[in-house]
Amino acid sequence: MQERFSTPVGGVTFRYATRADAPVLLALIRELAEFEHLLDQVAADEATLADELFGARRVAEVLLAEEGDETVAFAVYFHNFSTFVGRAGLYLEDLYVRPHARRRGIGRALICFVARVAVERKCGRFEWSVLDWNTRAIDFYRSIGAVAMDEWTVQRVTGAALERLGSREFPRAT
Repeated sequence: MQERFSTPVGGVTFRYATRADAPVLLALIRELAEFEHLLDQVAADEATLADELFGARRVAEVLLAEEGDETVAFAVYFHNFSTFVGRAGLYLEDLYVRPHARRRGIGRALICFVARVAVERKCGRFEWSVLDWNTRAIDFYRSIGAVAMDEWTVQRVTGAALERLGSREFPRAT
């Protein structure tokens, strides 16, 4: 993996995050959660992020955008698989640009970079979710060619419900 990447945004560089970036990554995640009015749902901590993202079994990749010594944005993405397309895809879990760094092309550069990763890896698709009230983001996504998957709704099981579901025995075949 390349260490640093140039960007068309003056003074901003990209780089892949490392284990040492867990504290700044957690701070950015908290900022994003606060923006999305979901701060109460953040359970991540530095140790968990370091283990999950940079341990023996890495579950996602993290790209940081830096201006001087400050991290101003991040993107977290991982592979999924489409049985219909028969190929891997990339799912963008989070993309966040700090408010003072917005409207300068940093978000566009991040999303273009991840799209390039998808193309280079021959992914069949690149997708993400957006909160329905975030009209600025939705307008941006439309401007780059993204289309809403209105006929699909996200389903999620977490916490105690996940524990209950995961502890049930499989039905026996008869």
